[in-house]
Amino acid sequence: MKVNLHPFTRYEGNPILERDHIPYPCNTVFNAAACKFNGQYLLLLRVEDLRGHSHLTIARSDDGYNFKVDEEPWILPSRDPQYEIYECYGVEDPRITQLDDTYFITYTAYGPHGPRAGIGMTKDFVEFQRIGLITAPDNKDAVLFPEKINGEFALLDRPGGMGGTKGAIWINYSPDLVHWGRAQIILGPEPGWGPSKLGMCNPPIKTDKGWLALYHGVRETGGGRLYRVGAMLLDLENPEKVIGYTPHFIFGPEYLYERTGDVPNVVFPCGGIVEPDNRLKLYYGAADTCIAVAEANLDDLVTLCLNSKHEIPGTI
Repeated sequence: MKVNLHPFTRYEGNPILERDHIPYPCNTVFNAAACKFNGQYLLLLRVEDLRGHSHLTIARSDDGYNFKVDEEPWILPSRDPQYEIYECYGVEDPRITQLDDTYFITYTAYGPHGPRAGIGMTKDFVEFQRIGLITAPDNKDAVLFPEKINGEFALLDRPGGMGGTKGAIWINYSPDLVHWGRAQIILGPEPGWGPSKLGMCNPPIKTDKGWLALYHGVRETGGGRLYRVGAMLLDLENPEKVIGYTPHFIFGPEYLYERTGDVPNVVFPCGGIVEPDNRLKLYYGAADTCIAVAEANLDDLVTLCLNSKHEIPGTI
């Protein structure tokens, strides 16, 4: 059976959002979470201000390609003493997971002690309630599963990976979204396209073959870091078990808007929406400077994971 090693097709109108689309002064926009809400496509944008600090702003669309950005930011770094010291340099790289009628937002809180993962919730994208900071530094790329696993919430994150250390993807469990534990490693870096660190992209997608989870891999090159995307398939009942993964990258920077920017050679997805025809709309930050979208068939992505004959790296 022929396998499509390049499953994603870019939208011909990319990039879909740039700095000039933001209705207030900023440096850049990138790394957006995505969901459907009240019949609209909704992106939660990471917007970097002129100081270099980030906040989150909503953009809305009827077709998934043409977005209008809200006039003001939605989630700013908290002034609550419980959070302020950990968020004062910015809130970054959100992901959105819907469970029933609640939308949970995981994000990176960044402060003088380094990055750590936070989680909050909304039902209407008007009011946002923080639940807590759920990891210690240094930790990023937290994504929540869209349903409980054996009665518990499950989260994938990436401890480590800062200051030149390697970073792997781990899974954690919680009864209440506040207290997390029983951490297990899922996938670690290996020589090749992602030898420096791995991190989750959008929240896992349930398929009849398993949880489809896209992740980014980082390679240090003579020209700087290179960010590309791979995929893995996790067991539905025991997501600590990796059924298959792509030992090669399946999506990487090729176009000028992905190659040139504040951080060149980066594709960094944070949001995905599955359409009724089984297409995945993947929203990604390009070169830390703009937002673009690409599409792939879910069956192609699952096949790529199952086609792997390589040993799964469980250690770093």
